[in-house]
Amino acid sequence: MKFVEMKLIYRGLGFLCVLCASVLNCFSLDREAFTFTSYDLNVQVEPEEHRLGVRGKLTLRNDTPTPQKIAVLQISSSLAWRSIKAADKTLQFLSQPYTSDIDHTGALSEAIVTLPQPVAPQGTIELEIAYEGVIPLAATRLTRIGTPEESANSTDWDQIGPNFSAVRGAGYVAWYPIATEVANLSEGNSLFEVMGRWKTRESASRMELHFSTPIVSADETPPITLCGGDEMHMVTRGGSPKWPSSQCAYEPVGLSVPSFTIAHYGFVDRPAVRVYNLPEHAVAAENLADAAQKVSPLITEWFGDQRRKAETADLADPHAARFESGAFLLTPLSNKDPKAQGLTAAHQLTHAAFVSFRPWVEEGLAHFAQALYVEQQSGRPAALEYMSLHRLALSEVEAPSTLPRSEDEANRSLVNTTNEELYRSKAMCVWWMLRDMVGEPALKKAIAAYRSEQDKEPSYMPRLIAAQTERDLEWFFDDWVYRDRGLPDFKVESAFSRKTVTGSFMLTITLDNLGTAGAEVPIMVKFNGGEIMHRLEVRAKNKAVIRVEVPAAPQEIVVNDGSVPESNMANNNFKIVEEAK
Repeated sequence: MKFVEMKLIYRGLGFLCVLCASVLNCFSLDREAFTFTSYDLNVQVEPEEHRLGVRGKLTLRNDTPTPQKIAVLQISSSLAWRSIKAADKTLQFLSQPYTSDIDHTGALSEAIVTLPQPVAPQGTIELEIAYEGVIPLAATRLTRIGTPEESANSTDWDQIGPNFSAVRGAGYVAWYPIATEVANLSEGNSLFEVMGRWKTRESASRMELHFSTPIVSADETPPITLCGGDEMHMVTRGGSPKWPSSQCAYEPVGLSVPSFTIAHYGFVDRPAVRVYNLPEHAVAAENLADAAQKVSPLITEWFGDQRRKAETADLADPHAARFESGAFLLTPLSNKDPKAQGLTAAHQLTHAAFVSFRPWVEEGLAHFAQALYVEQQSGRPAALEYMSLHRLALSEVEAPSTLPRSEDEANRSLVNTTNEELYRSKAMCVWWMLRDMVGEPALKKAIAAYRSEQDKEPSYMPRLIAAQTERDLEWFFDDWVYRDRGLPDFKVESAFSRKTVTGSFMLTITLDNLGTAGAEVPIMVKFNGGEIMHRLEVRAKNKAVIRVEVPAAPQEIVVNDGSVPESNMANNNFKIVEEAK
């Protein structure tokens, strides 16, 4: 056998050994060892072909305590890796399918890359990458767990198509590289936990995207590409043809999910929001923009001036699930209820005005803003009724059988949780309770003092709130923010009334909190002709006493007007059968 042939065989065997070693290591790979700190991607979209082609650079940082020789890059299974380089040198990599519901196809195209040399802890490496493929409508991850096809397609509506393209990012479609452990929709909160870790790791990263679409003739109007970050749209006019492109930057990525949509949009522009609409939804776009303008003063009062203009883009499928990424909203504009438009605008404009990388702050305040909007429009009872929908979902998450063990309380706390019901619904209730406890002026000052870049530890926002009041709130933050203690459960243990010399009644109430979290709860005393409300702080597994003077004989005590989430509200009413003599 010739020497050259032998050399080629050994070289091939050497590469095969590398691949085999990679395969053997797949089971022990730390897929989340690297954080993607920077993306600089050129994205070519060809709607007629359903195609996406990406070229660009990534910067990876080793966030483990040991040097890393292997890096994992993942994209949607409908895309294929073409090349991966470092310092202009082609790197060896093994491309394999990886089953995961973090992508709408239910799988990823995973590249296991052998790096030129181990990357030290906190060290970085820059990679040049190229991949391409198609993004069709796919709802495999939902249909394989039994979701009806029509419903699945309206939930996972992402696709590139000739007439309309809309593609969400990680958690829906991995059209930009990610690296995560497996996520499985059939295993409880697996997907939310994986995505939560990903968002936390990438929250301070930066992403720059440059989109281009096929050229059009001089007399054609090119489609608009929207990507949700700080955007710039361009059409190069050299007479003919036109070269449409868009640039988009996320610095930092924060809680955003970089996404894009391409369509022949018209738009309605208002100071607070720009609404992009398909031709048949022009009137709906006007209505939504007007609703946003009406909500804007409330949001400014609470969260300050907008940092950026909110954007809303129309979705072609009237049944498509709405999607938000910061101040960027994708939603069908057809058949919008005016009340729903106000709620949508309150949430979106809050994101445009207030930014935090902590979900319980950012998302919790956006949901709190929706409750404020309902209260402004229809009063406190209507707001509490609206919040009751969130409390119902929260009571299921916080049911005694689902409560964490004491050592896991910190993991499920608002400052650490990846559970959406907790950092959305529970956080909304926490902000509402804080307003009731410290008052609107104090809470507004604390929110105004918040600076995301100064938020270096979980106690930062609680300290801002505590600084606006003389009350001791550490117990509240410990039960509701730093740890997941569950929910309170209030019960009137006893009530005794006596008639005073002036003819009024002095009612002594002993309130028992059977639950595992403390709270300040409103207590209503009803009598013939009206009611009186007071507030009482009752710590977990403790009792507290309050005396209430009532102008007439008390008839009933009602604990909690619905502003405090409870594990059991069936024992909140106490009838006073006998009047004092």
